[in-house]
Amino acid sequence: MQRPQHHPPEDFSLKETSPHLGGGGLTGDKLTSTYDLVEQMQYLYVRVVKAKDLPAKDVTGSCDPYVEVKLGNYKGTTRHFENKSNPEWNQVFAFSKERIQASVVEILVKDKDFVKDDFMGRVWFDLNEVPKRVPPDSPLAPQWYRLEDRKGDKAKGELMLAVWMGTQADEAFPEAWHSDAASVSGDGLANFRSKVYLSPKLWYLRVNVIEAQDLQHVDKTKFPEIYVKAILGNQALRTRVSPSRNTNPLWNEDLMFVASEPFEEHLILSVEDRVGPNKDEILGRCAIPLQAVERRLDYKSVHTRWFNLEKHIIVDGEKKKDSRFASRIHLRICLDGGYHVLDESTHYSSDLRPTAKQLWKQNIGVLEVGILTANGLLPMKIKDGRGTTDAYCVAKYGQKWVRTRTIIDSSTPKWNEQYTWEVYDPCTVITIGVFDNCHLHGGGDKGGAKDSRIGKVRIRLSTLETDRVYTHSYPLLVLHPSGVKKMGEIQLAVRFTCSSLLNMMHIYSQPLLPKMHYIHPLSVTQLDNLRHQAHQIVSMRLSRAEPPLRKEVVEYMLDVDSHMWSMRRSRANFFRIMGVLSGLIAVARWFDQICVWKNPLTTVLIHILFIILVLYPELILPTVFLYLFLIGVWYFRWRPRNPPHMDTRLSHADNVHPDELDEEFDTFPTSRPNDIVRMRYDRLRSVAGRIQTVVGDLATQGERLQSLLSWRDPRATALFVTFCLIAAVVLYVTPFRVVALIAGFYVLRHPRFRHRLPSVPLNFFRRLPARTDSML
Repeated sequence: MQRPQHHPPEDFSLKETSPHLGGGGLTGDKLTSTYDLVEQMQYLYVRVVKAKDLPAKDVTGSCDPYVEVKLGNYKGTTRHFENKSNPEWNQVFAFSKERIQASVVEILVKDKDFVKDDFMGRVWFDLNEVPKRVPPDSPLAPQWYRLEDRKGDKAKGELMLAVWMGTQADEAFPEAWHSDAASVSGDGLANFRSKVYLSPKLWYLRVNVIEAQDLQHVDKTKFPEIYVKAILGNQALRTRVSPSRNTNPLWNEDLMFVASEPFEEHLILSVEDRVGPNKDEILGRCAIPLQAVERRLDYKSVHTRWFNLEKHIIVDGEKKKDSRFASRIHLRICLDGGYHVLDESTHYSSDLRPTAKQLWKQNIGVLEVGILTANGLLPMKIKDGRGTTDAYCVAKYGQKWVRTRTIIDSSTPKWNEQYTWEVYDPCTVITIGVFDNCHLHGGGDKGGAKDSRIGKVRIRLSTLETDRVYTHSYPLLVLHPSGVKKMGEIQLAVRFTCSSLLNMMHIYSQPLLPKMHYIHPLSVTQLDNLRHQAHQIVSMRLSRAEPPLRKEVVEYMLDVDSHMWSMRRSRANFFRIMGVLSGLIAVARWFDQICVWKNPLTTVLIHILFIILVLYPELILPTVFLYLFLIGVWYFRWRPRNPPHMDTRLSHADNVHPDELDEEFDTFPTSRPNDIVRMRYDRLRSVAGRIQTVVGDLATQGERLQSLLSWRDPRATALFVTFCLIAAVVLYVTPFRVVALIAGFYVLRHPRFRHRLPSVPLNFFRRLPARTDSML
């Protein structure tokens, strides 16, 4: 039997494109001054403002007017008013010029009726006479037009209108009724339009539980086993049982939570006594509003406070507060604004700023992204007996999420929407996902429908040259239980503009995370738990927006399931390490060839170099740095010209075994029937997932070493190459013994001369890109 053929590599390749950005290029023309990273799309706009003096059509002497805007086969209608002769609508209609098949636009005023709507009058415009409007021109002023009957004679009533030709840069575009969405019901229109969302502002809440006093212990026959349970929203943590077995327990333990503004939920603390297996008795409880909690920017000590504990007793079946209860608990509680609340995968962070706005530094530039088109999208659902796709894009960078409008029933949607973000750190990643909208026709939440994933793209800003417009078509790849599948391609235009090159170069010497992460670090387990809570808070908050950014979309964009065990990922990380070590192996093989005199001339030259370095050891370091400088300059010719993209070979997604895919897409916990096997299997996956993370981190460090000279991050490589040249010159003129003495004393310096923050070389190294950007 012949083995099934895999997709050829070129199916998953990145393709450079040449779209007509800004309506034909950046020529300085006014038409190209707005939305210069997308293709100009022409629209006919009709703003229906209001009407007056409309005639009565019903026998009751009243009218229920509405307006119908008709252009060829497309027809948009306003809402109707009951018994009103001077209605105000103020609605905008947008008709795509590509789909216009008429030379006249008609605006009809009708009277709503049970049997047949009555015609009241009309206004029409020849499309050749419609004026053009280009932002930033002010909006076109609406005018009063006298209604005509069907014969062209003047009818009673007037209509205030504005009709113009514009582009998607028009202010009226986002909220307009679009002819492209003519089949969408009124409830689904909210899910059709483009929107901008903001992530909730997240804080770390630190609760230091110190002690409690005067607890009333019921069971006097046993030593109390007292602990504190803390609840914030759906987060619940507890301290260990107090080692002091009395009614004045002592803990001095930190509990960490994620809190979001506005602080609507209270922190609920309860002191409990374990009186038996799975049986606890509440000794006291208190509720603390977070608005009153102190906020700190650094690690200065926070004042402790005593809180009274309330206890409720049951009297005649009713819960009443025990006024005689006088226990209290001693706490040190604060909102830590010096940390960055990690809500994304560490490798794909788009924001590294601390929570407190006072600690933010000035932005270093602007990121502009034009979401142009998609090609070859696969059908995602069945409608009227045929496959269809209603695609929209979501882009996430920093706290700002954007969602494009949904293009109805198209495998080649054209969005041509442009968005802008402020950049505070170049070593960050923007994520752009494509989804199929399942909530346009009222079949949404009650039926449990979810927006399907079509694929996503990640772009690391540090791999982009400044002020260059990148126009590429990215493959949209999704891993299914049957293997990796190309769902189509998305065409993007990306530009990273730097306001100060010096400031950006300076950032490479700064710590990647805020200072608090190094001065008072959180444990890996804490960070994992807090990241999980942050995911839930962001997902819940954005799903409550209108229209909602749904949970499945947010989780896919934040890579929530990236920590799960996968044999495929583990093997990919192993080969990443082998790829890093292959350079050392190649050097060892080359040295072995020198030893066996495979090339006598090379061996003789190496002997001469060896004698020179032994006789003049001060030449060793300048020679090494000069050699690295020459290699870096030599590799400049082959520097990457395109941003990285999803690599199926690197991810081992193109030839993965079906059994491994079945394991990767298995539920967690596993669905296997045997309880013992399930427990062992889940434990193995959990342990292996941690090993997978460690292996991936090792591979990341090695790839960062490789990126020093690969020009993947052009600015970082330029800095390193410049440093190598300077180091070579300085070390050449400085006696080697002096250098060795200074280096030895520096390494062995006293702890009081050491700084708790990472050094500049370490900060620079941590900012170097790895190949994690290209991992599926």
